[in-house]
Amino acid sequence: MSSEPIVRVDRPAASARQDAQPPERLRLRTLILLRWVAIGGQMATLLIVRFALGFDFPLLQCLGLIGLSAVLNLSLVLGVPPQHVSPPWQAALQLTFDILQLGGMLYLTGGADNPFALLLIGPVILSAVTLHGRYTLLLGGLAVAISLGLAVVHQPLPWRPGRSLEMPQLYSWGEGLAITVGVILTAAYAWGSAAVAARMELALHAAETVLHREQRLSALGALAAAAAHELGTPLATIAVVAREMALSTPEGPLREDAELLSSQAKRCREILQRLAQAPEADDAMHARLSLAQLLTETLEPHLGGDRIHVEWSVVGPPDTDPPELIRRPELSRALTSLLDNAADFARSEVRLIGRYDDDSVTIEVRDDGPGFTPDIFGKLGEPYVTSRPGGEGSPSGHMGMGLGFFIAKTLLERTGGQIEFHNDRAGGAVVAIHWPRDAIEAPLVY
Repeated sequence: MSSEPIVRVDRPAASARQDAQPPERLRLRTLILLRWVAIGGQMATLLIVRFALGFDFPLLQCLGLIGLSAVLNLSLVLGVPPQHVSPPWQAALQLTFDILQLGGMLYLTGGADNPFALLLIGPVILSAVTLHGRYTLLLGGLAVAISLGLAVVHQPLPWRPGRSLEMPQLYSWGEGLAITVGVILTAAYAWGSAAVAARMELALHAAETVLHREQRLSALGALAAAAAHELGTPLATIAVVAREMALSTPEGPLREDAELLSSQAKRCREILQRLAQAPEADDAMHARLSLAQLLTETLEPHLGGDRIHVEWSVVGPPDTDPPELIRRPELSRALTSLLDNAADFARSEVRLIGRYDDDSVTIEVRDDGPGFTPDIFGKLGEPYVTSRPGGEGSPSGHMGMGLGFFIAKTLLERTGGQIEFHNDRAGGAVVAIHWPRDAIEAPLVY
C-alpha cells in the first residue's frame, strides 16, 4: 500500500495554465449578423417608446446613429467576402465602433439610467471569447469609461411629454458602477472559459494526431504484409526461370545477366519474407496479444540502456489463465508515453507490472524517482501540466509540454480503462491503469 492517497483521474481537474489565450477567429459574417440584430432591436425599441408609449426623446439623432451602423454594415457586405476572417485589430475596431454607437444612443436616452445600458457588456464578452486579452482589456476599459461617464453626463430619460423622470445622482452612479462590475466579471468569466476550451481543443487534437499516426502505421504494416504475400508467387517464378536460363546458357555476358537476375530475385524474396513476418492486420491472431507480449513490446525501446534498468512481470492467480488482449494502437501508444515519463524521472529502475484476475486487468508503471509532488496531484491528466525537464535535459529527449499524461489518459479511457496516480511508500511514482477484463480481452478464436 502507498503512503499517499490515490488520485483517480476520471474527469478534468482545475486548469493548470491561465496564460493561454482564446483563438483569434471571428468571421466577418458573425460581426455583420450581430450588428444587424442590434440595428433591428434599436429600431424596434425607438418606435415602441416613441409611438406606442408616447415618450419624448431626440428621435432623429438616434436614427442618425442607427444609420451609421447600417452604413458600416452595408459597406462591409459589399466590400468584403462574408467568409472573411477579420484580423484581430479589425474586429476590435468594429467592436469599438459598436460600443461608441451604443454609448451615443444611451447618451441621448437617459445614460446609465436607461435599462438598456446593460448592453455595453455584449461587445466586451464577444471580444473575450474570440480575441486576444489585450483587445478585451482595451474594449472593457472603453465600456467602463462610457458607463461611468453616462452616469454623470446624459440627456433626460425618455418620459411622457411635458413631464420628466429624474433619477437621484447616487442611483445613476450605482447604475454606472453595476455596469462596470458586470463588464469586468462577465468578460473575465468568458475569457477564462474560452481559454480552457482552446487548451482542451489543442490537446485533444494532439491526441487525435498521435492516434491517427499509430493507425496509419498499423495499416501500412498490413499493406506491406499483403504486398509480400501477393508478390511471392511471381518472384518465385522469376527466380526459377532465371536459374534455368543460367544453367542452360554458355559462359558469357548473357549467363552473367541471368545469374544477376537470379540473385536479385532471391534478394527480393528475402526482403518480402521479412515484411511478411508481421502478420496481416485482419488476421485474427495478429489482432490479439498476451499481456506479457504487450509489456515486452512497450519496454523494448528502453532495453539495453546504460542509465535505467527496465523490467516487466505478470502476476495473477495460479488458477486463472492470463488474458489475451485486443491489439490496439492507442493502448501501446499510451503505455509508451507513461513509460517515457517514468524513465525521465527514474534514478535507476523502471518496472512494468501486469496484474490480472477473473474480473480485471491492471498495468502498473513504477519508477524509483522522486515521485509526484503534492502540488501536481490535483492536476495530473490535464494538458500542459508538467514538471519534466526540457528535451535536451531529459533522458528520453522529450520536451516537457505537459501533454504526455493527457494524451495517455485520453487514449486509455477510449479503451475503457481508468487511470490512477500515487506515490509508493518505498519511493517513486506509480501509475496504474485498471480495466474490466472483458473490456480489453480478445474474443476466443475457435
